[in-house]
Amino acid sequence: MMWPSIALLTFVTLQRLGELVLARRNTAALLARGAREVAPEHYPVMVALHAGWLVGLWLLAAGRPVELFWFGVFLGLQALRLWVLATLKERWTTRIIILPGAPLVRSGPYRFLRHPNYAIVVGEIAALPLAFGLPFYAIGFSLLNACVLHIRMKAENAALESAMILK
Repeated sequence: MMWPSIALLTFVTLQRLGELVLARRNTAALLARGAREVAPEHYPVMVALHAGWLVGLWLLAAGRPVELFWFGVFLGLQALRLWVLATLKERWTTRIIILPGAPLVRSGPYRFLRHPNYAIVVGEIAALPLAFGLPFYAIGFSLLNACVLHIRMKAENAALESAMILK
């Protein structure tokens, strides 16, 4: 049966495209309110990593059986993703955008982790390939993602510190 893997890949693809639309809208609105983007130079690398991850899954996973345990993990991560989106509302974006004077969000999952969205992405990059029985793919992209996240989190934390948002 090919349809479960195709349905799952279609869902993830549409989800990512929808998130890019939402992020672009939120970014424009934040910039119009006086926000500024920080460290945009790593953004194309991050986009390329995520696009490569998804394209590779389409090439390798379409038609493979879906392992229910990892599919369940992935679904749980989607619930957490919705929690992040609902918490950040119009402040959610895929770029590092600093809105001067805006307090750091400390509700929802941000009560527990400084960067819950990144933790979710780490889980997704591993769980989805594992759901298709692709452990080496999961490891490879997890390592690449760790490199990008190291750069991104360092830049984001520095930007928040310089904006005197973090205490």
